[in-house]
Amino acid sequence: MTEPLVRASGLTKRFGDFTAVDDVDFVVNPGEVFGFLGPNGAGKSSTMKMIGAVSPVTAGNLTVFGLDPEADGARIRARLGSVPQDNLLDTELTVFENLFIYGRYFDLPKAVIRERIDELLAFAHLEERRDDLVDPLSGGMKRRLTIARALINQPDLILLDEPTTGLDPQARHALWDRLYRLKRQGVTLIITTHYMDEAEQLCDRLVVMDNGKIVAEGSPRSLIGRFATRDVVELRFSLDMQPAESELEGLAKRIESLPDRTLLYTDNADATLVDLTERSLAIESTIVRRSTLEDVFLRLTGRSLID
Repeated sequence: MTEPLVRASGLTKRFGDFTAVDDVDFVVNPGEVFGFLGPNGAGKSSTMKMIGAVSPVTAGNLTVFGLDPEADGARIRARLGSVPQDNLLDTELTVFENLFIYGRYFDLPKAVIRERIDELLAFAHLEERRDDLVDPLSGGMKRRLTIARALINQPDLILLDEPTTGLDPQARHALWDRLYRLKRQGVTLIITTHYMDEAEQLCDRLVVMDNGKIVAEGSPRSLIGRFATRDVVELRFSLDMQPAESELEGLAKRIESLPDRTLLYTDNADATLVDLTERSLAIESTIVRRSTLEDVFLRLTGRSLID
């Protein structure tokens, strides 16, 4: 069997009295897209920094490429590509210059860098922007450039921390296309994201983190099967016609009442709709949909905002 690229056992990260990552276990296999999901402060970025050999492990064991990040950090970083939350591009240089200088950090020959830049600009759809300054580029272009820069050393593993945060839908989908192409080429990706649709689109496996711990692990589809029902029926009522709990009892496997709507989690939406009509409830609107990873995420981590 092929050895995992990343293996963590009892991995822990503390900052003084605060435990950011609390005794977690996971493996990342070659060629897969592995995701970390969780609310703010869940420990995702702290875990990524330890994998990237830029933040020391407090306790537990972590190997990347079979190497110890503390003893072999430089060797690990030489084989990594990193896409941080902030682009960290030099906005006063051109697109070409940003890529060229980054390639020199890895001590690559100039001729090799120029050849790879041509390939990466085509990959990122930035050929026509080659000699443009970075500053006036759109957010989506800057993000694609940051990903292209992370590929300059032809890494064995790419770390992407919130890769599409702040982008409009068109830019997000363009970036997904670039990442999907990398996945098809067999590149191993580790992604943190707040976007459930992004995780469903890209990740082969993922873990959900909350308060520094892993609370669930599996493929997006398997997690939906374990922690959600097949269907969700969303009901909206008039403010003065909210039903009592007893009026909804028995309609679904799980019922969640929110300020603006009521969610019925059921494996048979058609049967639930029939039961609803028989109860003569004052329903303003009804939406029927399939359960998603977002339903799983909110069930496991809650709906409360975390600052």
